[in-house]
Amino acid sequence: MQGSSHDDVRRHNLSVVLRLVHRSGAASRSQLTRATGLNRSTIAALVAELVDRGLVVEREPSSTNQVGRPSPIVSVSEQVVALAVNPEIDAVTIGIVGLDGQVHRRVRYPTDQSPSVLEAVNIAAAVIDGMRGELEAKFKVVGIGVAVPGLVRAHDGLVRHAPHLGWLDEPLAEMLEAATGYPVLAANDASLGAMAERFFGAGKGITDLIYLNGGASGIGGGMIVGGAAAGGIAGYAGEFGHTRVSDSNRVDSAGLRGTLEAEVTRRELLEVLGLAGADADELEQALLASTSPAVRAEVNRQIDHLAVALAGAINILNPQLVVLGGFLAALLAVDADRLRSAVASHSLGAAFGTVRLSAAELGSNLLMIGAAELAFEGLLDDPAELPAGPGAVST
Repeated sequence: MQGSSHDDVRRHNLSVVLRLVHRSGAASRSQLTRATGLNRSTIAALVAELVDRGLVVEREPSSTNQVGRPSPIVSVSEQVVALAVNPEIDAVTIGIVGLDGQVHRRVRYPTDQSPSVLEAVNIAAAVIDGMRGELEAKFKVVGIGVAVPGLVRAHDGLVRHAPHLGWLDEPLAEMLEAATGYPVLAANDASLGAMAERFFGAGKGITDLIYLNGGASGIGGGMIVGGAAAGGIAGYAGEFGHTRVSDSNRVDSAGLRGTLEAEVTRRELLEVLGLAGADADELEQALLASTSPAVRAEVNRQIDHLAVALAGAINILNPQLVVLGGFLAALLAVDADRLRSAVASHSLGAAFGTVRLSAAELGSNLLMIGAAELAFEGLLDDPAELPAGPGAVST
């Protein structure tokens, strides 16, 4: 690492060590030495600084058969957290997520209709205010990450278009920061889901993956390409829901015809099941339990359209893994063989031969973890420069 000064190098190395224990879990000093290529004394100094900053803790290892003194175990501090917010068409969910990826608390505040941006901000701020006592007593808060079902401008968190919520050019991050006093970052929900699954779920150790999520607000996606999130020039990449999969006149939320989001919908699955509402887990169980020919026909129809979109993405991006979340995971659970066969029929043989289809592993915590990861990014980039704010980690 070439730096302009000793301080630049130190900051970079602090980031490397913190990222390792954040995303790979607790590690001994000797393991960190091997993983980073730094010497033992440098690792000891870096860990000591991270301990002083309250970002990691050290403990003695359990007894081993090693000769000599065993190396201390380094793990992220359970006190360091981010707040996560996910506005949807029927609720606003707020969570407390640890630097270790654990969701300490999740509050789902249901709404009778799609909330306006002001209503979503007020709900989130009120819930966070209700948590202040717990936050100030137990945690050090880095900031807030928001997972938005729509297009979000990367550099300032402006929601350019969230069609299901009816939001257009809304300064969500700015409004929530003013309402709470915490620094706020916002991004597309499915892109954050891809990041969460890559680091903490089905995509651990994978450098190239595609994530597609199906929810009440439609279908979105995210991509990890060569180990890095692919967001596009303004953060809008991954809108797989607007991929054309048929010649029908069905229209999606953007007014486009014959797209994946127009053909594959949670609403139609609920309708054919006769359910007024259900979360992803309940929907999956209902589909698996159903013996109705009408239900099976609708599932087959949606699987076949989903396969067209997945095959196109596989042919273009050549991923190692495709992860399906939300109600798309339910379709995979009902008939994985049909989906794989249909994808194969539309894919290049070489590309399909190296890809695996998987359900998301993080379940209902997925977007909480993804949104928190967004908030943690500045801390991970430079542990010596932490965002300010009430109850925030201080340097």
